[in-house]
Amino acid sequence: TILYMQDFEGDENFHLWAVDATVAGAEPRDLTPGDSVKAQNIISNKRFPDDILVATNQRDPKSFDMYRCNYKTGDLVLDAENPGDVVGWGAEDFSFEVREAVVRNQEDSSTTVRVRDNASAEWRVLKTFPYGEKGSLVEFCADGESCLMTSSLERDTSALLKVDLTTGNVIEEIFSSEKCDVGSVVLDQDTKEIRATSYNYARTERIFFDKDLENDYQNLQSLGPKGSEVFIASRTRDEKLWVAGYRRSDGPTEYFLYDQTKKTTSPLFVSNPKLLDYEFAPMEDVVIKARDGLELVGYLTRARTNAKTPLILMVHGGPWARDYWGFNSKAQWFANRGYATLQVNFRGSTGYGKTFLHKGDKQWGVGDMQHDLTDAVKWAIDEGIADKDNICIYGGSYGGYACLAGLTFTPDLYKCGVDIVGPSNIKTLLDSIPPYWGPLRSGMLLKIGDVDSDEEFNRKISPLYHVENIKSPLLIGHGANDPRVKQAEADQIASSMKEKGIPVEYILYSDEGHGFARPDNRIDFNGRTELFLAKHLGGRAEEFLKPDGSTASFPLEK
Repeated sequence: TILYMQDFEGDENFHLWAVDATVAGAEPRDLTPGDSVKAQNIISNKRFPDDILVATNQRDPKSFDMYRCNYKTGDLVLDAENPGDVVGWGAEDFSFEVREAVVRNQEDSSTTVRVRDNASAEWRVLKTFPYGEKGSLVEFCADGESCLMTSSLERDTSALLKVDLTTGNVIEEIFSSEKCDVGSVVLDQDTKEIRATSYNYARTERIFFDKDLENDYQNLQSLGPKGSEVFIASRTRDEKLWVAGYRRSDGPTEYFLYDQTKKTTSPLFVSNPKLLDYEFAPMEDVVIKARDGLELVGYLTRARTNAKTPLILMVHGGPWARDYWGFNSKAQWFANRGYATLQVNFRGSTGYGKTFLHKGDKQWGVGDMQHDLTDAVKWAIDEGIADKDNICIYGGSYGGYACLAGLTFTPDLYKCGVDIVGPSNIKTLLDSIPPYWGPLRSGMLLKIGDVDSDEEFNRKISPLYHVENIKSPLLIGHGANDPRVKQAEADQIASSMKEKGIPVEYILYSDEGHGFARPDNRIDFNGRTELFLAKHLGGRAEEFLKPDGSTASFPLEK
């Protein structure tokens, strides 16, 4: 049986489905049925192979209860009811009981981790993280008296800690890095002993607590492609056979079967074997200094290394997320067409500690978050990488907002822009978020700024109110069913630009949401994008042929 998540035409109301992969033409079964129901927070357990824990908002659209689902029979039973403030659930591994609740306080935006001793016991507070702090429960320890947590309390970057389950006191600091937050943790599935942990400033680095595991990783790295990063995708229950992957920036991910006893690998598959026939540009990790001296990690993919080229500044979404090193299909596409691509983890990005994250508070649009992007472009120009007269700003979601902000607040820097599902008015964006985002709204206001009560501030940072500043052409792509950034966000800025005679192209896809999921629509928008880029930056473009399944429409032509 294969389990998968599927929404309807981009509405993000994902359901959990099951299908018997051994029967040809088997009908998928919806394990979390219901109109406007969203499933998330899925937990499986090798000790309870028939059961799945899954959270849904079928009882209350604003909150998620935890259900126990038998995927074979389809039985769905309420396991833990949400009192209204829980935004995430966790289970103890040996009993598979729901024993963790992550709570968001809407008044002060603090996050609290609650725990209980068993499914019938009372909940109690384990640890509270005030706004500005970061932490989470990683795993209950086998002794039943402690747990592993990450925490930024009394430090800047989050550390891996052992914590007393009764008092919440720190028993031991296990690992921390001064440069960035602790990353993933590898545990022994039976003893819960820590075998390794990782962190990622620019590239993935690991700290091993298990010498045998370290030797296996070193062996795997020696057997893989040069310059790749090895990772473990899965293991058999006895851990004798592993599926190992090799991630690299200039080719597809390759998967091998690793015999842990014999220390040998055999090929399994390649994520996209057709790409093996082509040569790709390597991604370089770089460090850029912002105007105030803050160091920003970035990733550069060049079209040419011996001459400056047009540059695409590709801004990540979130904005409370980050870019990583690895194969990036868009960066490779742009390099093939003659453009360098620069991605930068501007302040406000995650992973670099709480100070770096919160340096982005109230810095949208006209503040330091956008200045970091400007400084990154100027760095690329000064380094002889970018042609200063041919710069495009490109991004989706927050990256789309950054595109609009770049064109309105630094209009002389960019030759053109591509905005995908970006908001143009921050107040209307927050007024139309999904109901289940309610507990997160106060925290968003603290990070963005109080656009609810300060109309002047909202007008200051919202590109919609500065359209007259735009000098460069803009391409907009949006999904009609986007539940996060409503279609109106694209409609209003596109219409305003058209009324003012500023060049704008606006493409709407009727069966898409927050991004483009259907291949025909992705191909359609990419084809139109490269024509747009070729027109304004001078790179290469294929002849455009609209895919048969594309649902593209053009609201400005009505």
